[in-house]
Amino acid sequence: MLKVVVFDSGYGGEVFADLLEQELPIIEVIRVIDWRHAEEILKSTRTARQAALEALRPYINKVDLIIFANHLLSVTSLNYFRQKYKNQKFIGLNLKYPDTYVDQEILILTTTALSRSIKYHKFMRQLKRHTVTMTIDSWPAKIDDGELSLDEIKVTISKFTFAKNFHPTGVILACAQLEDIKSDLEKAFSCKVRLHSSFSDALRETCHALKIRSNFKKK
Repeated sequence: MLKVVVFDSGYGGEVFADLLEQELPIIEVIRVIDWRHAEEILKSTRTARQAALEALRPYINKVDLIIFANHLLSVTSLNYFRQKYKNQKFIGLNLKYPDTYVDQEILILTTTALSRSIKYHKFMRQLKRHTVTMTIDSWPAKIDDGELSLDEIKVTISKFTFAKNFHPTGVILACAQLEDIKSDLEKAFSCKVRLHSSFSDALRETCHALKIRSNFKKK
């Protein structure tokens, strides 16, 4: 059986691991969720990379694939790991490009650490649309603890968009934990706002890396 490690610091990794097990029952999913270093993993590229190195050391070159269910690591460190461990396959959750140009005003929900990276700013330029970043640094820990309410989500988003005089037609989820509250986010935004997640892209890339087929539906 193919062995796949899913690495993250919170419930985003658990949700992605659940998706893998549901869509690809022929693989063995090994969950490496580093709850203890959750804050460090979300804080900066350097601390996230160091935590990942320590947590993944027992698995590197011993499993078929390692997946970073963490946008900061995926965007800033995926190439680093691929070059350092050339015999190990790695993939990650990259920033999601909207499928069409229907969404002309884009709100990106992400962490401060990721929003400060060079690759993030390059991604923003490539979108070529009116794009605003909303950092949600306090949300991941609350999501992990089950303490982020729908009311808080609605109030926070409403205050931010009002202050910016910004009315998004599309929202990019650039923090894995947000997948766990996707239904609440759908309620917080109007029905006309589309949420863009990289989970389906990562699932397709997983199939490609492992050379297996899947009939999962694109979301």
